[in-house]
Amino acid sequence: MKQKQMMAIKLVEKCEAKDLMPILVERPTIKEGFVLIKVQAFGVNESEITSRRGESSADFSFPRILGIEGVGIVDEVTSNSRFKVGQKVATMMGGLGRSIDGSYAEYMLVREENIIPLDTNLDWDIVGALPEMLQTAYGSLTVGLGIKKGDVLLIRGGTSTVGLMALILAKKMGATVITTSRKTEKLESLRQYGSDYTLVDNQEIESEIKKITPQGVDMVLELVGLTTLFQDMSLTRKGGRVCFTGALSGQWTLDNFSPFMIPTGVFLTSYAGGARDLPSSIFNDILKSIENKEITVPIAKVYHGFGEVAQAQTNLESGKYIGKHVIIL
Repeated sequence: MKQKQMMAIKLVEKCEAKDLMPILVERPTIKEGFVLIKVQAFGVNESEITSRRGESSADFSFPRILGIEGVGIVDEVTSNSRFKVGQKVATMMGGLGRSIDGSYAEYMLVREENIIPLDTNLDWDIVGALPEMLQTAYGSLTVGLGIKKGDVLLIRGGTSTVGLMALILAKKMGATVITTSRKTEKLESLRQYGSDYTLVDNQEIESEIKKITPQGVDMVLELVGLTTLFQDMSLTRKGGRVCFTGALSGQWTLDNFSPFMIPTGVFLTSYAGGARDLPSSIFNDILKSIENKEITVPIAKVYHGFGEVAQAQTNLESGKYIGKHVIIL
């Protein structure tokens, strides 16, 4: 007989990181179009901190089990599901942890279209670090920018988890990559992950990029936000593209915007996709590259159990770490 309860971190109102304590809640019940996943690991994300603070957009509501991504093993399916019990899977986005309960739990109920089957023997901490940052980076580079071999890509906010994964993927795709960070001490990490050029994000950045590519970069992946977006466009060649994906600066909207603020011939787009933008073949190809030691996953720290979620969010908030914070259950 299936257990009726499970441990989870469920918020009923905004709180501090120290208040993230596991409680007993009702275990989800399987329903048509969904799969019940036994969670093995999940990454901790900035958006979950925003939700915990009560600062999320309208798609988030209390009470809520946090967690926009997770990996695990299929525990229960409906009779006509394409998934099988015991199968390893990953999931991310699709309202997870925002409009529906997420991965900070022993079990999560996820829509089938938001699940990616996995074929790997890698440890769960490595697999658990990947879903959100891999999906966002891959979607930004392909759907957002249409990057191709030989392109010169500028990544603003290079030491963020998405920035690091975009760097890794872009190099794998044959691009030349320029990355930025506001902190000089973080540049060496960017070099270690393969960045061709690493720049401190200061008043000298425009002249430094002009030295590297006088005609301007082909592509920009913007992860800092609107504080640097218009500078990005001035650094992009005619026919080039700028993709707005993240806002580490916290500013997502702009007053008094005019389309004529976009330079003539430069294309501005955005990326906010989901699991469907990350084919299973791509995810599993990345897993194989990790197994073959061709790729190193940027992991900041691994934590064990719900009791360490508060510390993981605290460490992420501090900004002192480079890479993903991962919880293993």
